[in-house]
Amino acid sequence: MECLVKWVDGMSFMAETGSGHAVMMDGAPEAGGRNLAPRPMEMMLAGAGGCTAFDVVLILKRGRQDVTDCSVSLKAERAETDPKVFTRIAFHYTVSGRNLKPDSVERAIKLSYDKYCSATIMLSKTAQIEHTWEIVEA
Repeated sequence: MECLVKWVDGMSFMAETGSGHAVMMDGAPEAGGRNLAPRPMEMMLAGAGGCTAFDVVLILKRGRQDVTDCSVSLKAERAETDPKVFTRIAFHYTVSGRNLKPDSVERAIKLSYDKYCSATIMLSKTAQIEHTWEIVEA
């Protein structure tokens, strides 16, 4: 996997991923940024949410569950001093579908956290990770 991050101007950076996609990042105004794009740490948190949501949907689909939607709300706390690593992250999954089995949803989330989601597994080295979930009947 590869990525090139290039300084654009001010405190804005463009990341070009190995899969050929580009994403902007910017700093907070108090750090010289112009608030034009997500902060790098916000991107890291979003990446963890995307990684685990991907796993959960894939696991449920492979388990022949009729999943129609999945969202993950993440709330993180960071250390007060440098390096300001994540110290706590709460993941709340909202999984929608028809006749979803609660055991299957819980299992998919657990498999993502314990085995498949490399992003959350890495973040768990510094952060306490919490998971909650709910099912919405479609």
